[in-house]
Amino acid sequence: MSILVLNGPNLSRLGKREPDVYGYQTLDDINKGLVASFPELTFEFFQSEDEGALLEKLFHIEDKGGYRGVLLNAGALTHYSIALRDAISGVRIPVVEVHLSNIYAREEFRRTSVISEVCVGVISGFGANSYHLGVRALLGMSGKQ
Repeated sequence: MSILVLNGPNLSRLGKREPDVYGYQTLDDINKGLVASFPELTFEFFQSEDEGALLEKLFHIEDKGGYRGVLLNAGALTHYSIALRDAISGVRIPVVEVHLSNIYAREEFRRTSVISEVCVGVISGFGANSYHLGVRALLGMSGKQ
């Protein structure tokens, strides 16, 4: 069983974009950290600046089968993408919403997530560790922790 780590717009800029908010680790650093911390798991990593590509990836992994769940950092799409919300609610794979920063301690517009209601949970504010906590949540849901 695999876990898909799905990242949206601007996450390709981690380590360069607002490091005081998002840290100095790159997305590749975060991905390598997951592989090192969970050697018993298989990960698939996907990042796109394009909303449609994220939707297609969700549909593809459901059709393919064999996935335990999805960690999703949707970036700015978190706050307005009804299409992404509908895609999450339309698949039978558990999705954990993750954020590096505490979105509830930031600007007002970042405090609203249109996808939270259709995700199995939200982890926010723990930097790169948010992804690790998300993996643990998915493992706990399947009883394999």
